Amino acid sequence: MTMLHNSNLHNFGSINLDHFYRVPHLVHPGETLASRSYHLGLGGKGANQSLAMALAGGQVCHWGRLGRQDAWARDRMARAGVDVTHLELVDEPSGHAIIQVDDRGENAIILFPGANHGFTRRHRDALCEAAKPGDWLLVQNECNALAELLECARRQDLAVAFNPAPMSDTVLELPLDACQLLFVNRGEAAWMAGLPETSDAQALLQGLQKRLPQTATVLTLGSEGAWYQSGDERHFQPALPVEPVDTTGAGDTFIGYFMAALQEQRSVPDCLALAAHAAALGVQQPGAADSIPSRDDVERYLTGSQSA
Repeated sequence: MTMLHNSNLHNFGSINLDHFYRVPHLVHPGETLASRSYHLGLGGKGANQSLAMALAGGQVCHWGRLGRQDAWARDRMARAGVDVTHLELVDEPSGHAIIQVDDRGENAIILFPGANHGFTRRHRDALCEAAKPGDWLLVQNECNALAELLECARRQDLAVAFNPAPMSDTVLELPLDACQLLFVNRGEAAWMAGLPETSDAQALLQGLQKRLPQTATVLTLGSEGAWYQSGDERHFQPALPVEPVDTTGAGDTFIGYFMAALQEQRSVPDCLALAAHAAALGVQQPGAADSIPSRDDVERYLTGSQSA
């Protein structure tokens, strides 16, 4: 797989304001449930992944749109080390999410796309054409017009890492063969491979390889660990024994740390290990962006678990 060394990484990604409500259980249809606490945080899969990569020490430029009244979110990303040169402030509502988190650490999310769905073809193509051949483009499924973006990336000879979340049937219609790397969880993998969600990891990996034989895959399975697959190459990263407080943003933390390690030319097993330890630390803290750990904390945790 193409390495990121000395290559730029551009993240065409969502930026959301996350409204967190702590509840005893996820609300049922027809139920009114009092929240124990409320917190406003920075989120969106795109912003989370850019923040995670920057906190991991990686170099990332974020391509995004944000309501002008929420410029504090841009400033926070910049302080973390994200290049926000191409983050546009606009006169429209920012994307936002309403997130319930229950006593077991599970979550349920309602998402409003807002400014994340306001990219015009002209703006998107200008961003893509400004990137250099060989650069990496990281993409999720929370911004509009991804098909055109992936085709533009192919024309510009960009390497694409795609996280198809939130998953939908529209993902299956995208030119996925333009992607060099795919990040999926169990549900996303099953949907893309046309398999039951109860399928085991090997079946999911085989199904994805059949569908996209030239695309490397990282399959994250929560408490069942994570897999990497590229052709005949496979690597497994066991899950770490932690008690989750809040799983929001865990996958984004994993992806950001994996890409940062790849940028450092780490081996795939090292990338998986760093990403898994970062995600394990993250789920022990509440919030999405707020839960992403620093590189120093992850390195200490990694050293401690390897010597245990």
